Amino acid sequence: MSDLEVRQLRYFVAVAEELHFGRAAERLAMAQPPLSRAIRELERRLGVPLFERTTRQVTLTPAGEVLLRDARTALDAVSAAEHRARNAGRPRPALRVALKADYDAGLLPQIISRYAREPAALPVEVSLGGRGDQLPALREGRADVALLPGPVEDATLDVEPLLTEPRLVALAVGDPLAARSGLMLADLADRFLPDGTLAKSGGLEAPPPDAPKRDLAQIFSLVELGEIVWFTPVSVTRLHARPGIAYRPVLDLSPSTLVLAWPRDSRSPAVAAFVRVATELAPR
Repeated sequence: MSDLEVRQLRYFVAVAEELHFGRAAERLAMAQPPLSRAIRELERRLGVPLFERTTRQVTLTPAGEVLLRDARTALDAVSAAEHRARNAGRPRPALRVALKADYDAGLLPQIISRYAREPAALPVEVSLGGRGDQLPALREGRADVALLPGPVEDATLDVEPLLTEPRLVALAVGDPLAARSGLMLADLADRFLPDGTLAKSGGLEAPPPDAPKRDLAQIFSLVELGEIVWFTPVSVTRLHARPGIAYRPVLDLSPSTLVLAWPRDSRSPAVAAFVRVATELAPR
């Protein structure tokens, strides 16, 4: 059997994630018949069925489940190699740092300033994204290091905790709960968070696949209107004092841990220097 092609793996992953050939074809911007032929050819080359097909549904076989896991890893590796090679080949390579806006506990300016004095330092490019954007950026090679909320469970990454701080709940000032000096999660049982999950989970539930992606301005507006509540680290509340929002402690709400993550297989002196500077500065 010859080596599998990246194109075949991309086709397979699209069908495996959509479990529908029509939707997968739309996602890949191609017609459905050639996609179906490509999947049949892949199954023929592997010698095993990857999907159970009926007139009503498409499901993965055990072989398909195994291939999906490994295909995602392989595609991430291919994408990472492409992005890292392009960055290394630039006239001025950079250290690309991914984070969610304001989720650095005020550390990033200090880290960059100290890092610039390191012999291995590269110019720093900061990439701001939404919740959940940082890990894909690392896996796909679009970022070299990332600052993000922990915990992070990914065998392909090294992770270093930098600091832990309390989280507060953001409420509309007119909310009856805002009149209290302290709350419990049970008091927020019927309230929703920005990603559509219930506040009683403490923000630890995985958001639904169709969860809205909202920026800070949208979140603040919805909190002020009383549509949602929001759990946020103390450091973020200091940056965003607003007359229409009250921040209150939630006594049984777990704290927020800021972590630094980078690819486990990284051999970059620039990444090593950044990690060393960050871990030295964090306790201070």
